[in-house]
Amino acid sequence: MKTMFPDEEPKIGVVIPSYKVTRHILNVIAEIGPEVTRIYVIDDCCPDKSGDFVETNNTDKRVRVLRHTVNQGVGGAVMTGYQAAIADGVSIIVKVDGDGQMDPSLIGSFVAPIALGEADYTKGNRFFDLEEIGAMPPMRLFGNAVLSLMTKISSGYWDLFDPTNGYTAIHADVAKHLPFKKISQRYFFETDMLFRLNTLKAVVIDVPMNAKYADEVSNLKISKIVGEFLFKHARNFIKRIFYNYYLRDLSIASVELPLGLFLLFSGCGFGIYHWINAARSHITTPTGTIMLAALSILMGTQLILPLLSYDIGNAPRRPLHMKLGMRNRFLHKRDNSVRPEKL
Repeated sequence: MKTMFPDEEPKIGVVIPSYKVTRHILNVIAEIGPEVTRIYVIDDCCPDKSGDFVETNNTDKRVRVLRHTVNQGVGGAVMTGYQAAIADGVSIIVKVDGDGQMDPSLIGSFVAPIALGEADYTKGNRFFDLEEIGAMPPMRLFGNAVLSLMTKISSGYWDLFDPTNGYTAIHADVAKHLPFKKISQRYFFETDMLFRLNTLKAVVIDVPMNAKYADEVSNLKISKIVGEFLFKHARNFIKRIFYNYYLRDLSIASVELPLGLFLLFSGCGFGIYHWINAARSHITTPTGTIMLAALSILMGTQLILPLLSYDIGNAPRRPLHMKLGMRNRFLHKRDNSVRPEKL
């Protein structure tokens, strides 16, 4: 397999957030293949002292335990792992949970698209194989479907699914440009990562996988995070539209959106106002008033729909790490070139 790395063998690191997973984490580590150079176990202030547990019982010399004195959530743990891997010169960083739901033998499937220069970030998709979906708990199936739609809208990656899937891989050159302190630290971490990657114009693709459900306990309660997710998705959507269509670039979509929203909401407001007044006066709303409101609503909708189509087709296509790699090679070549001596 021809990779995009000069040495043909990318240095792979695996990050494992550790919180109440002492029953499974040693098996997870044992199943990680020899293609991985370093393994980072982040003890996220675990009450079970999983960091000490791993150091006492693990024999794999690739393992390095990192500790948080304050619980930071999965996002904070992964960011700590990313920074440690970058400092160690890792090329591709894979994130695997320590609860045994993710098959470590799939690491190569997540790394390959990045190593081949096809993607900057890969994530798992448990919905690819329709035969396996029946094994997923119904509530989790429904919750993921709803969250996937919300994530498509807020992140701009319309061709992705299963946004809460935590099996991921990222090129280190792209990870370096992430705002580590701003990324959501807890359950919104995976979806917030997609928003951040879109603002970087990173290429993200899904990797088909099957999840394993055994005796692990999930701390994610859909009913408790719906409100928080709705707010954060709305916030990220507004930020993304502003960054991509006004701050960094201007296009016809930049004009269609405000004009379409103005016509849509003004038409709705105008129509509702006159409908309420007519109802209070016990008179029929004039046909012209109805047509004016309807026309405004239709025109607004017609302007917003092309924007939606444009946004769907505007997903990043050229991997960011390829651009960064070309720039770095050019600068390196320039710095090492022979300069003519001054006469």
